[in-house]
Amino acid sequence: MRMGVLSGIMAGAIGVAASIGLGIGAACGQSPPAVLAAPLTGAAAIGDWRGDAPGITRRITPHDLPSPYATPSASNPVRVVAPPPGVALRVPRGFSIARFAGGLGRPRMIRVAPNGDVFVAETGAGRIRVLRPSSDGRSVARSETFADDLEGPFGIAFYPPGGDPQWVYVAEHNAVVRFPYRSGALKPAGAPETVVPQLAETTGGHSTRDVAFSLDGRRMFVSVGSGSNDAEGMARKGPDEIRGWEAAHGLGAAWGGETGRADVLAFDPNGRGGRAFATGIRNCVGLAVQPTAGALWCSTNERDGLGDNLVPDYVTRVREGAFYGWPWWYIGDHEDPRHAGARPDLRGRITVPDVLLASHSAPLAMTFYPAAPSGAAAFPADYRGDAFVALHGSWNRHERTGYKVVRVRLRDGAPTGVYEDFVTGFVLDADHAWGRPVGVAVARDGALLISEDGNGTIWRVAYTGGAHAAR
Repeated sequence: MRMGVLSGIMAGAIGVAASIGLGIGAACGQSPPAVLAAPLTGAAAIGDWRGDAPGITRRITPHDLPSPYATPSASNPVRVVAPPPGVALRVPRGFSIARFAGGLGRPRMIRVAPNGDVFVAETGAGRIRVLRPSSDGRSVARSETFADDLEGPFGIAFYPPGGDPQWVYVAEHNAVVRFPYRSGALKPAGAPETVVPQLAETTGGHSTRDVAFSLDGRRMFVSVGSGSNDAEGMARKGPDEIRGWEAAHGLGAAWGGETGRADVLAFDPNGRGGRAFATGIRNCVGLAVQPTAGALWCSTNERDGLGDNLVPDYVTRVREGAFYGWPWWYIGDHEDPRHAGARPDLRGRITVPDVLLASHSAPLAMTFYPAAPSGAAAFPADYRGDAFVALHGSWNRHERTGYKVVRVRLRDGAPTGVYEDFVTGFVLDADHAWGRPVGVAVARDGALLISEDGNGTIWRVAYTGGAHAAR
């Protein structure tokens, strides 16, 4: 089976290389990053795994969306296997990629402390691990359990922002805790404190919670995903009831079992003053604060059941007081047919996300590349300020999509709507993959670290010189 899988991926890689004009050597490791004059658009931008290659750029717009049920929905889970011998991930020319760590228990979110230590959420094990890189940054010199006995830890944040944090915050399934911390410590400096004892009235459904702080340290943001796919069975309210509800919970906020969910919440750093910062965001898995502009961003998994190419997942700035549509609407004034006529008052009041991704790609963590990186592995200047997003990969699309890391292109700090394949090669064939990206973080030496929870590894992308993408 392994030889067949390896033959399949090589044939697929060669086919992709031929279709976009690459040599076979490029397809086996590095690819030119700028092979097209303009981004793919429309159906070509959506595509599937067979057309993925570093440097391919895509722009999906609200005008590209098909009608609901244009295709049947699918249940198409991937089979995760061990990496076949000789298989290689693909990165743009001028970059290298190598395994940084292995043997981890389904590593998910990763965050890098100011001193360079890498904090890893091993969610299923209820554990936060800290990895200390070797002097050259290429491997792990030391691995320690920082905290355990946690309930589904995912999000990790250091507080206060800056070079000398005093706390490590961890977002659990339905709570936020913090651990006293001293820079460079591999163990907490004292007992943990519960900052937010309950994020929502219900549990179940989407369980990943992320946590981030505003640049001034005054606000703590926590993402809470929905409890269901599309608020199936949620009771209706009358106009007067809706006005009263929204006055307390925010524009378009869901109710019943979805109270306090599909939201980004804001607190002070001690967990007080909690309220909805933005609503209607079905499952904002990854939060990131833009280092220069200070804008809050999130990567969102949208709803299922409307076909292969609905509804696009997205990456967006999260605007205070904004409503992003779930469950009644999506991507602006597109009404979900399962809630037809339920909320006509929301038409024209939905914030359209900044960057649409191929539906069911499952974006998880995101991070911004620093404006002034340092270190031997630092990326070229034109990467500075752009974002990287890990796409965990589809389970509910006939033709598989995702399973890669993409670069979200910004210009002068604003999104262009374009995203670019950056790391590909985790998919082996139509049924098998050997990795599912989750976390992305920038190491102290400027390398990009990528966790994947299929085989429990972390990968390191370094810039080594040569040609690179130009804006």
